[in-house]
Parts: sequence; C-alpha cells; structure tokens
Amino acid sequence: MSRMWVVVALGVLVAACGCSSSGSANGGGAGVMAANAAPLPTAVAASSEEDAITSSGPIVVENQLDVAALRDGVVSQILADTAKMVRKGDLLARLDDRQLAAEHEGAQANLRGLEASVKNWEADVKVLEADLYRARKMWDAQVITKEQLDHSEFKVVADRFELERERQNYARQQEVVRSLELELEKTRITAPFNGVVARRYVRLGQRVASGDRLFWVTATAPLRVKFTLPERYASAIRNGEQIEVTSADAPDTKHAAKVMQISPVIDPSSGTIEVLAEITGAAAELRPGMTANVRIVKPR
Repeated sequence: MSRMWVVVALGVLVAACGCSSSGSANGGGAGVMAANAAPLPTAVAASSEEDAITSSGPIVVENQLDVAALRDGVVSQILADTAKMVRKGDLLARLDDRQLAAEHEGAQANLRGLEASVKNWEADVKVLEADLYRARKMWDAQVITKEQLDHSEFKVVADRFELERERQNYARQQEVVRSLELELEKTRITAPFNGVVARRYVRLGQRVASGDRLFWVTATAPLRVKFTLPERYASAIRNGEQIEVTSADAPDTKHAAKVMQISPVIDPSSGTIEVLAEITGAAAELRPGMTANVRIVKPR
C-alpha cells in the first residue's frame, strides 16, 4: 500500500514538471512570433527626396568674349583695365592712327575737289542746254544752219558725258574716304556690350597683329545657370518652370530662377539633357563662372 502511494506521488510530480516545461516552451515561441511581426522603420527622407530634383552647373552669361585687334598696329593708349565696368561703345584702347589720319585728310581734300568739279560741269551743262534751246528756236526761224544746230547738240552731249565721268570719280573717292574711316575705326578698341573687363592682355607700346586678343569682356547680367538632368526627367520639366538656385559660398541664400531653354535632344554619351535657367531678381553674390546648386521642387 505504501508502494502504491509512492508510485502515485511520483506520477503527479512528473506531470507537474511536464506542464511547467510545456508552458515555458509555448511562451518562448509566442515571443519570437511577436518580434517577427513588428513593422520596419519608414524612410521618410527618401520619400521626400522623390518630390525634388537636384543638380548643379556653372553660372554663365550670354555675352562673354575676347576683344581682338582688327588691324595691325601699335598700342598708343590704354583706357580700361581689369575690373572696370564699361558700357557698349566705351573706348578700351587705341592704336597709333597718325598715318591713317593723314591719308584720310588727303582723301577728303580730293573729295572736295571732285565735288567742286562736278558742280562746275553741272553748270556748264545747264549753259549748253540753254544755248541748245535758243539754237533750236533759231533753227525753227531759219536763222542758223543745220550744222550750227548739230554743233550745239553735240556740245551738250559731250558735256553730259564729262559730268557723268566726274560724278563717277566723286563716287569712287567717297568710297576711298569711307574705307579710310573704317580703318580709323579699327584703331579704336571699344566695348562690344555692357559689362566688365575681366582680363587685359595688352600693354602700352605693344605691337599687335590682326586677331590678337586685347581684352576679355564679360557681361554681368542676366545671370544664367546651365545644368544637366538624367533623361528620365525629360518630361518632368517645362519652360517657364520656377527653380531654386544656391551657391557653395552661401548655401542658405536661395535665388529664384526660371527655366528658359531645354535641349530638344538627349546626349547619347551621358544620357542627360541640358537645361538653361535665368536667375530673376538681385543676386549680388553670384558671378559668372561660379558653380550653382539647382533644386526643382515637384508636386506630389
């Protein structure tokens, strides 16, 4: 009887241990399932980035070129230096023009002489035409012979030819004077547009040849930024669209710009399109040649 109670007690004890072990194992499994079901963090920054297109490119201006000499000569005067603001037509430098000026004065004197000769022949033709008119009246009245009438007519014809020859000489001399005036203009080095002298290449007394660089002049406005975008954005940007422009020197200062030109083709070597935007409003800290950052905000 005591053995029977011992066996029963051992059975109860084993059953209790088994229940405890089973409960512990089930609890661990529930914890693992709960951990696997928890959601991952949401990439908010990546989502917001999809609403804006960013790029970068240089700030450029439409007018920017090297002013070159148009004829050979010696620099006799320099009137502009680096960083000087100039307006279109302002004199930058001058070449020695003394020889040309003397030739121009001589050509003008010849022109005045030919002008006087033309006027003289015009007066002679008028006199002979008046004589011819009277001769015809006298011929009608049978006062003079036919030979005398023909003589008056021939003199008028001859003087008209002389007048035409002098007029042609006068016209040719006018072209000579204009040609010398053009050569004189070439000795005056002027600014081609409003802007600033970015660089001076020439020195006083230097001999230059036609085509030599003398100055580098660049406009200061309007400022434009040229940048490229991947081809997948070709249909996402339009002319007239507003964009934001910042510079590396002042990243917190935003400037408004308007898209004014989109390349109609895609560069096959890089798979990009070229875009040109013009900066609107004041942008004193921006200069041509700087690199600008571009941000195009797109609606969701």
